[in-house]
Amino acid sequence: RALQDRNEVLFYRFILENLVEMMPIIYTPVVGEACEIFHHIYRQPRGLFISYPEREKMETILSSAAAAHPIRVIVVTDGERILGLGDQGVGGLGIPIGKLSLYTVCGGIAPEHTLPIILDVGTNNQDRLKDPEYIGWRHARVTGKEYDDFVDRFVQGVKRHFPHVLLQFEDFAQQHAYPMLERYRDQLCTFNDDIQGTAAVVVAATLAATRVAKVLLKDQQLAILGAGSAGCGISEQIVHAMMSQGLSEKEARSHFYLIDRNGLLHDGMSDLLDFQKPFACSQQALQGWKLEQPGKISLLDVINNAKPTILLGVSGQPNQFTETIVRTMANYCKRPIIFPLSNPTSRAEATPKDLLNWTAGQALVATGSPFDPVMIGNRQINIAQSNNSYIFPGVGLGIVAGKARRVSDRMMMAAAIAVSELAPAVKTGEGRLLPELSTIREVSQHIAKAVISQGIRDGHIDTMNEKEIEKAVQKTMWAPQYQEFKA
Repeated sequence: RALQDRNEVLFYRFILENLVEMMPIIYTPVVGEACEIFHHIYRQPRGLFISYPEREKMETILSSAAAAHPIRVIVVTDGERILGLGDQGVGGLGIPIGKLSLYTVCGGIAPEHTLPIILDVGTNNQDRLKDPEYIGWRHARVTGKEYDDFVDRFVQGVKRHFPHVLLQFEDFAQQHAYPMLERYRDQLCTFNDDIQGTAAVVVAATLAATRVAKVLLKDQQLAILGAGSAGCGISEQIVHAMMSQGLSEKEARSHFYLIDRNGLLHDGMSDLLDFQKPFACSQQALQGWKLEQPGKISLLDVINNAKPTILLGVSGQPNQFTETIVRTMANYCKRPIIFPLSNPTSRAEATPKDLLNWTAGQALVATGSPFDPVMIGNRQINIAQSNNSYIFPGVGLGIVAGKARRVSDRMMMAAAIAVSELAPAVKTGEGRLLPELSTIREVSQHIAKAVISQGIRDGHIDTMNEKEIEKAVQKTMWAPQYQEFKA
């Protein structure tokens, strides 16, 4: 951070030339620790603090920020659901800072065109409230209408002062994430990375895995541990991918089993959230199931009865993919696809080493956090990190280069397909399920072109031919090099 504050060109050049080693430091998993101790390591201002007690001054705050630089990308959070760590208050600003660093490194968005923002609506984290060095508003979180009005005031201010910006929502709690996305996606150019970005990169890795397994996605059964905004967002995107392979929406949804803390989602539950209801199983279809314990259908019950071939984890709870579960999958599925996606590393549902050892090296694995390669016999298996950094920088590059007015689900699907096309496993039948991080700038350019092309078809980007698209992408990409000045 000190280098970033002192010399941004050198910072980004260093990160770009050492991306594989530096990615875990500027993003997951180290960014999680940075958020936890943000108020202890804070030195220089970076990003915009918008505090609830200063809501009447929001117009002045936003107009001043807009006058300082021509901002093209904003990443905003309220710090309530940081990775798998929960409420970090204003410490959550570390996530927008890290995300926008990756927009620059991976997507070529010039740093002066980016703005990280924290909406400080208080915190329910007692450790933060008691810490004398905590720099946020010392108050319980604002909720209900007051919270909604504050967020709306912010969004309307962004629309006025940054009319051509891409606004990315990040790490909002699930009770806010989906409603906010639905409320604002048709008002300005915006997306939620936890819902749509996570879904797109998981779809990309899943498509690559199904090609290696030689079983079409539409013929797979899926169990997803974690039925929050990320789990349901991933599921929705995979539904659309299955539909593109010929299934109806109803048929596609019948392939899903989502499990949360109360067990498998089913239509007999009274507390389902609106975005969970489309994935609730019919109780009638579960009548013949044999359960370990009556009253709650666990992940193991789903494995034993539904026999899913794809297992995804976004629960934020470690060690949930047990040896019993994984070996059971391996008994009925030749190439089980298993993605422990929770961040940071300490929250992963299983380690790749265990997954591969329990399946005799047959599992197709991608993770949310970085893991070292695994040796199985004489074979080294490289583990793809199913990281949103494969998606959002390229999507942002496409949106900025194409001057997009909106972000559609089809544009996100185009990004997912573009990433899957570059996976080594797709080309050779083995290897990583996602491209090498060292090629991320090339990946982002490939994504950007796909996003622009889809945006044109959707009517969200003005018509361009292939040569114009290529020129727009190249013109937008910033490189970390010193400018020559003539006296």
